Amino acid sequence: MLTLCLAALLVTAMLLSLGWGAASDTDVIGALLSADGVSVRDSTIVWDIRLPRVLTGVLVGAALAVSGAIMQGLFRNPLADPGLVGVSAGAGFGAVVAIVLGGSAPLWFQAMTGYYLVPLAAFFGGWITTLLLYSVATRNGRTSVATMLLAGIALAALTGALTGILVYYATDDELRDLTFWGLGSVAGANWQKFWSAAPLIIICLFAAPFLARSLNALALGEAAAGHLGIPVQRMKRIAILTVACSVGAAVAVTGGIGFVGIVVPHLLRLVQGPDHKGLLINSALLGGVMLLLADAISRTVIAPAEMPIGIITAIIGGPFFLWILMRNRSLVDL
Repeated sequence: MLTLCLAALLVTAMLLSLGWGAASDTDVIGALLSADGVSVRDSTIVWDIRLPRVLTGVLVGAALAVSGAIMQGLFRNPLADPGLVGVSAGAGFGAVVAIVLGGSAPLWFQAMTGYYLVPLAAFFGGWITTLLLYSVATRNGRTSVATMLLAGIALAALTGALTGILVYYATDDELRDLTFWGLGSVAGANWQKFWSAAPLIIICLFAAPFLARSLNALALGEAAAGHLGIPVQRMKRIAILTVACSVGAAVAVTGGIGFVGIVVPHLLRLVQGPDHKGLLINSALLGGVMLLLADAISRTVIAPAEMPIGIITAIIGGPFFLWILMRNRSLVDL
């Protein structure tokens, strides 16, 4: 029932977002259905400007929310989030490397990767960061959330410093690209950017529900999960790969958007409980709704200008994170 409600809410949010903009008189339904009498202007606004933006927001919100739910299940702690523990920073560093140094790569490599270079680089950056984080935070088969958070801060600082070095080598055009994703926004979304990240994110979203049973078993402890027949180490590798892939692709397209991965899964746990079978699917739906809502706010707060979505999610997610931290102090005791 909750899944159907969230799906209906997502469809409603998408239709409202398609109708929201400077051209408020746009015939959205007619343009989507390619009805007779729809002007070229309305068709262009809906299909070439608003629709890729809305679909990008839905996919990125779903990717971040599902990644947060997976990380929280993997670390067995509600404080885990790709943005807070440095995964997004690692993915962002990978994107910076591709943006600044991609033009210096051999021509055959540029031709082979094409527009997928930035998403792939962000994916490998997030993947390496996630592996480092897990290796540092895990000892004797147990993962310390305090170590995880501190290691995430250190990795984020390191990747931030390396990013700063590359910024000095960037051209004016590259600096504009860096500014776009650094603050987090879907304003520059188009079909080319959407399709550069959509395959990676969609594959991860379809793969995530298959981790539900393993994540439920892992909540009992790694030893208990092993006794239940769960291949724990293989499941960890698949979970890490899924998070790195989805977060890397999302960061490459929209930049650093934080707190979606911690707010959405926690809200759903309060409503439906900790069962990952419904949590992962519902996180994808609510994550898309949350990012569309943040996008709507970003377009109205300082209209006609737009505020970066990363600022909106931080304003909402920061106090929420502090509330979760206050409720779970025992989980971060050193």
